Amino acid sequence: MARMHTRRRGSSSSDKPVADDPPEWSDVDADDVEARIVELAEQGHDPSQIGMKLRDEGVQGTPVPNVKLATGKKVTEILDEHDAASELPEDLRNLMERAIRLREHMEANPQDAQNKRALQNTESKIRRLVKYYRGDELDEEFTYSYDVAVELLE
Repeated sequence: MARMHTRRRGSSSSDKPVADDPPEWSDVDADDVEARIVELAEQGHDPSQIGMKLRDEGVQGTPVPNVKLATGKKVTEILDEHDAASELPEDLRNLMERAIRLREHMEANPQDAQNKRALQNTESKIRRLVKYYRGDELDEEFTYSYDVAVELLE
């Protein structure tokens, strides 16, 4: 298990049950699910929030426990097809927002050593992710900096 920035072990890796078909009680039409996903994305929800909304609220009152089983595609794939995907991957966006908050906190509280470390760890995670996404989701020339993050998230 990869320990990124901690002395502790990672969370126990519980696996989803192996299933090839959606459960009988959730027989929602794939097109309805896709339409609802696009609708939620237009309201400003991230892919993970969309998955939780479909699980909790469902489509026309029927919960959708797993979008991939119901439609054969992931939420992000559906969003890409309908040109509703955001320009930044969700995980990278969340880390950048965190780094910006930490940086602002550090400017107000320069003596806060704990958060200085948290900022270093967060920025190192961002650089790692940028390397992963570069050339695919991100531009070949993309490099992370605080100013770039602020500009992207405005």
